[in-house]
Amino acid sequence: MFFCYLHCMAVKNKLGLFSLTMIVIGLVIGMGIFRTSKDAAQAALTPALFFAAWIVGGLVAFCGALTYAEIGSRYPVTGGYYKIFSYAYHPSIAFAINCIILISNAASLSGVALIGSEYITPLVFKSGTTDFVKAIIAMSSIILFYGVNLMGLRMSSRTQNILMMIKISMLVVLIASIFFPQLYNTASQPSVDLKTISFGTILLSFGIALKATSFTYGGYQQTINFGEEIKNPQRNIPRGIFIGIVVIVSLYLAVSYAYYKVIGFNELKETSGIAALIAEKMFGSTGKYISSILLFIAVLAYVNVLLLSNPRVMYAMSEDGILPKAFRKKDEKRDVLTISLTVFAAICVIVLFFAKKFNEILSFTIFLDSIGMATSAATLFILRKRTKHLNGTGIYTMKLYPLLPVIFILAYLFVGTVIAIEDYKYAVIGISVFTGFLLLYFLTKKFRK
Repeated sequence: MFFCYLHCMAVKNKLGLFSLTMIVIGLVIGMGIFRTSKDAAQAALTPALFFAAWIVGGLVAFCGALTYAEIGSRYPVTGGYYKIFSYAYHPSIAFAINCIILISNAASLSGVALIGSEYITPLVFKSGTTDFVKAIIAMSSIILFYGVNLMGLRMSSRTQNILMMIKISMLVVLIASIFFPQLYNTASQPSVDLKTISFGTILLSFGIALKATSFTYGGYQQTINFGEEIKNPQRNIPRGIFIGIVVIVSLYLAVSYAYYKVIGFNELKETSGIAALIAEKMFGSTGKYISSILLFIAVLAYVNVLLLSNPRVMYAMSEDGILPKAFRKKDEKRDVLTISLTVFAAICVIVLFFAKKFNEILSFTIFLDSIGMATSAATLFILRKRTKHLNGTGIYTMKLYPLLPVIFILAYLFVGTVIAIEDYKYAVIGISVFTGFLLLYFLTKKFRK
């Protein structure tokens, strides 16, 4: 932390490698690992499919990390997630996709904040609480970190560093349970014979489990939104993403194994508050109490980093005249996009009161993300052609091209297809929302300068 502080002081508001790496980890590790393991276990027919979903999800994330590392190096601009779409495709595509991504991120943030409130409310209210009270607590966390981000990029970045260290410490505690065999669930676990099940059923089961792990691994691509705010982006963007994703994959696999050994595969399918349960087994009721607080803090880190990232997309869209110029308003002293930050926080609060429970918004969120992930990764093929002059200038160039981006794109197309098969309404809504924003772009074009 001390060295990070000195680095920030030396380059004013520029983000160094350590801060960027913490942002990557913060963007990815929300509440997913403390919840989606249950969803993945419910979908998986066997423990083998459960772990396969986590391993494949990690490999896909790795392919994506390298893909976005090169994208960020070839096109390092603030609000890069929008700018790249506009540059590679057309402003209308950039507008439509980034609008649905913003909505998806707002829904994800609000849903995760609501889950966090479910951990903390039992500690504050001894008796049962209403959904309204949980919503108020979730909203309060959003407002709190809205205020933190108003204090400036350096303040929000330092806060993120602290929160992430707390979150990682919580994960380490969960992983430590592996080394206490007396905690293991030794009950017999009924198993499913895959030989008696059709390949299509197995593939669908794996795909639904992969949907849950994909949500848990997602988020690192948003680091390209910080392009111009990173010191030496050609060097630090790929390094920050790579280091961050390696840490994330290692933590996820270890935590999933801890869930499997301590709780048991079949019990995991039906257990709520899985992390708190492990802490209770390790340290008793006190451990459960402390872990619930730490899990809520983990939510705060996720809330903070999304509030830090998404306003920069709005800024980029405003620069191109897609959004009103008010979204470009910036407090130069604190390096804060005041209007963009305020609007995104407001969207999160509004969505909070309309969003359903986390598991019910998961499919919608991931379907929208599948569109955004596949199309944004595909921009690399266009960027390679248009930025040939950058080759040999020190920018990051991924190895095994084009295999890795192709794997990444096909994986997300597979997940999107699985969601459509599982419940077509999410696909219909997602495509309708995208089409609506696309039409809105052209309908409002003549009113924009």
